[in-house]
Amino acid sequence: MAEPHGVGYVSITPLLKRLSTIESARQIKAEEIAAAVALIFTNSVSPVQFALLLWALHTTGQDYSPQVLAASASSMRGAAVHADTDALIDVIKRKGKVEGAYRGGLCDIVGTGGDGHDTYNVSTTASIIASALLMTAKHGNNSSTSLSGSADLLQHAKPSAPVIAATTEKTLPQIYEKTNYAFLYAREWHPGMKYGAAVRKEVPVRTIFNLLGPLANPVHDTGLIEARILGVARKDIGPNFAEALRISRAKKALVVCGDENLDELSCAGITHCWWIHESDRTFKDDDGEEKKQIDINELTLHPSDFGLPTHPLEDVHGGKSPAENAELLMKILRNEVPSDHPVLHFVLLNTAALITISGICEADQSNMGSGDDGQVIKERGPGGLRWKEGLRRARWCIESGEALRQWGGFVDVTNSIANGS
Repeated sequence: MAEPHGVGYVSITPLLKRLSTIESARQIKAEEIAAAVALIFTNSVSPVQFALLLWALHTTGQDYSPQVLAASASSMRGAAVHADTDALIDVIKRKGKVEGAYRGGLCDIVGTGGDGHDTYNVSTTASIIASALLMTAKHGNNSSTSLSGSADLLQHAKPSAPVIAATTEKTLPQIYEKTNYAFLYAREWHPGMKYGAAVRKEVPVRTIFNLLGPLANPVHDTGLIEARILGVARKDIGPNFAEALRISRAKKALVVCGDENLDELSCAGITHCWWIHESDRTFKDDDGEEKKQIDINELTLHPSDFGLPTHPLEDVHGGKSPAENAELLMKILRNEVPSDHPVLHFVLLNTAALITISGICEADQSNMGSGDDGQVIKERGPGGLRWKEGLRRARWCIESGEALRQWGGFVDVTNSIANGS
């Protein structure tokens, strides 16, 4: 596929020629495209050919192929910095967060962005709240399509903001010693992305790199990410991302798209979902080892499935700046927002979904601690899951002060690392 091309660059001309038509593009193996994508992270492809690759993948629709998404995300993760898996396993075991069907692993909630709704930073807030019960590895970056990205939000938190760049492959186990929450700042974990930044800004369409982020959590390949929610901004691509997650060996995940083409669970009505989970059926892999089959089931969720009312999206818009959103974040964590506030319900909805998907709600008695009577809501909804129990636990995360405590631990430990103390 590749041949020498100028000083320091590799030519991908043969691949670009095959990507010139939809028919010939469909014959290209995903691994070939992923190999070209990998060249970007080492600055080994010329800006012109990089731009042509992005444009060709977009115009042929190959950037939405599940196989291409999975393979290219693997290339992106391969070029990322890598955490010490053994050290992470050790700290996760010592944390001992196992409960119900949740094995104590890492969880993430993230969206592709680009839905145009400019809603509040719900997934980032949900990731912090859920850390009261779950080990959370939130992957995020500064905004590229909205007023306030996840990194922008956290960097404006008061009275003290975390030093998000302090969460590195070397410090991550140390951070989990002090808190259940970690924010994996994409800029720090994917240094090779800087080589394509200028070209991406010049290409006048959303490209494959707008899609890979949610699939490129840098600790995915440790095998320690147990559950995740991935929001997409178009209903028609939900199945593509669900299949990409299955190819990537995700065992617990929920791909979501609000009926308004919202990349979150919608507080306004129906959310279309693709649930990736282990089934009771087994198969033998190439080595003859018996493994559980991963199924994808399509279902819909509604706020009423959680016991919540609906709110129009215009009631959950974000503020005009990251600082305004960060102020609301801290009010939510301090339990200072009225219980019927639309944004609070929006956040609780998405937090509850992550908590439910983790499997923790399958416990027949909860042991959350102070303020918890241990009485599990056993009612089951779509997919046979306990969504209302997820909401009960999400409310406890805030009302008990435990989410605020985990946030404070993250702020303190990252500032301590940054200060060398």
